[in-house]
Amino acid sequence: MTDLAPRHPLAPVTEVEIQAVRAALDHHELLSEETRFVYVGLEEPAKAQVLAWNADESATRRFRALLLDVRTQVSRDVLVDLPSGTVVSEVTLDPATTGHLPVLDEEFELVEQLLSKDERWLAAIEARGLDIEKVRVAPLSAGVYADEYPDEAGRRVLRGLAFYQEHPADSAWAHPIDNLLAYVDTMNHVVDQVIDYGAVALPAESGNYDDPAVSGPPRTTQKPLHITQPEGSSLSIDEDNLLTWEKWSLRVGFDAREGLVLHQIGFDEGQGPRSIIHRASISEMVVPYADPAPVRSWQNYFDTGEYLVGRYANALELGCDCLGEITYLDAVIADDQGRPKTLPNAICIHEEDFGILWKHTDLWSGSRHTRRQRRLVVSFFTTIGNYDYGFYWYLYLDGTIEFEAKATGIVFTSAHPGGDYPYASEIAPGLGAPFHQHLFSARLDMAVDGVGNRVEEIDAVRVPKGPENPRGNAFRTQATVLARESQARRDADPGKNRVWHVSNPEKLNRLGRPVAYALIPEGLPTLLADPESSVAARAAFATQHLWVTQYDPAERYAAGDFVNQHPGQAGLPTYTAQDRELDNQDLVLWHTFGLTHTPRPEDWPIMPVDYTGFTLKPVGFFDRNPTLDVPASSAGHCGPASSGGCHD
Repeated sequence: MTDLAPRHPLAPVTEVEIQAVRAALDHHELLSEETRFVYVGLEEPAKAQVLAWNADESATRRFRALLLDVRTQVSRDVLVDLPSGTVVSEVTLDPATTGHLPVLDEEFELVEQLLSKDERWLAAIEARGLDIEKVRVAPLSAGVYADEYPDEAGRRVLRGLAFYQEHPADSAWAHPIDNLLAYVDTMNHVVDQVIDYGAVALPAESGNYDDPAVSGPPRTTQKPLHITQPEGSSLSIDEDNLLTWEKWSLRVGFDAREGLVLHQIGFDEGQGPRSIIHRASISEMVVPYADPAPVRSWQNYFDTGEYLVGRYANALELGCDCLGEITYLDAVIADDQGRPKTLPNAICIHEEDFGILWKHTDLWSGSRHTRRQRRLVVSFFTTIGNYDYGFYWYLYLDGTIEFEAKATGIVFTSAHPGGDYPYASEIAPGLGAPFHQHLFSARLDMAVDGVGNRVEEIDAVRVPKGPENPRGNAFRTQATVLARESQARRDADPGKNRVWHVSNPEKLNRLGRPVAYALIPEGLPTLLADPESSVAARAAFATQHLWVTQYDPAERYAAGDFVNQHPGQAGLPTYTAQDRELDNQDLVLWHTFGLTHTPRPEDWPIMPVDYTGFTLKPVGFFDRNPTLDVPASSAGHCGPASSGGCHD
């Protein structure tokens, strides 16, 4: 095997390592010409191993490979040790019970190719007076509807909805060919069903937002906006992606499934980094649709577990995706043949001004002080079909951590039936966009000043008027310890200002209270589908805002390892069924957040960014405001020199 140099256990994946994984699998006769590498990723060591590692020893590097033989239809889950090249474990999967491996790139084109030769499909297109050469088919994950389609059990199926593309540069999303649906077995190359509910009018208006006939002439009112750092950026990053900025330190990782992953987030006040989060990622996202029409009622997509969001990371461009003094990182994944594939500029890192950090003008002392906030931004963007998603992690000077998802791109379209149809918006003449949700699960492997942590639910509670509250003005907070996994499936409650504190009961601040961080949710709706629905079983994680589990390195994904056509109850329901103890344990928080989207005409023909996310804020983690040492901005940046700058 290739001699691989010792590296940190969480160092970024290299092309040499991907090549070594493929060579090991070939050596162990696990590959054929028909083998597809659905996923290859670093199998991160358990937390204890990472924390115990030192630079004088070789890092343990193991890789997980999910393999699909498209001829025999055998799926394998294999663990490879590097640099020894040994296969540590090999499991042959039963898709009927475990679920299928994620969708392959080659299956996208295959669905359209098979349908273009199917007589039933051709007849449906001809009946609509359309040219088959201009028909595009969206290859969509099938979901699980065993009661209706028992023949699909164990078979690898995609469903196809059609759109019409007038010319090669045309946005086909503007022209949905509605009431037409196909079921395709991608392994046996069989079109199982073509269901035609009858032709409806094809929405005709152009959706080409880059066409001046649609957009109008470009504005001439905008003057250049320059963001410069003449002395360079304040951040630094080494070859193992250890990033330091101000008092923050963290490791930046990337995974073909989860995309951007942050490790070992800590804050250093001068005596070494104090840990806050061991690993932070978005472990799953589901997009369930709300239209009960037969052609669309099955629609729900797990963009992480079924499609692998990291695989489609955009190559970010200066001046377009990122402004200022930018540090870009490439990411290395494996393609379907198991060859290394470098995603250029997959990760964007920069710092940016964020307004006022703190400010006070004191009438008694006559002093006035202002400090400006800035934040570190670590982000990537991915395109999954019609939607584009940005994943942004923000670290602030005051110890706050924030995550923000940005949703843009093209809304999924349909023909609008007219009138006050209750399940879709009319966004252009005759063009509909079904209601839907974008629900994410953040996996936060917490380590607040160490691995022994506690979670408390904090509610604001109104105190009734009475002897202890004679004027009725009082309210207080109420803390409830979430002591077991069965007690830690919780919903947000904005009416109670509900937050969750993650504390370390063995580390006290100068006031004698446990150091803590608060998870502050947006409190928007969780999954709105019926609890008895198929998607509720498969996306059970999305039915609660918070789940807490005792740390287990094997429990990595909120909806389970194999989401594609899995019948449900994998992931968090299974993890928490163990009902493990949580108090003063090594804990993982799983936080559901997201958007409920009732599309607007303003979302067409391309959707302005919509935002969702959450915040982690220190609560007694520091003994006082940790930004008292932030210097004032120079007078030249605050105003005339005679003003004295930002402070006296």
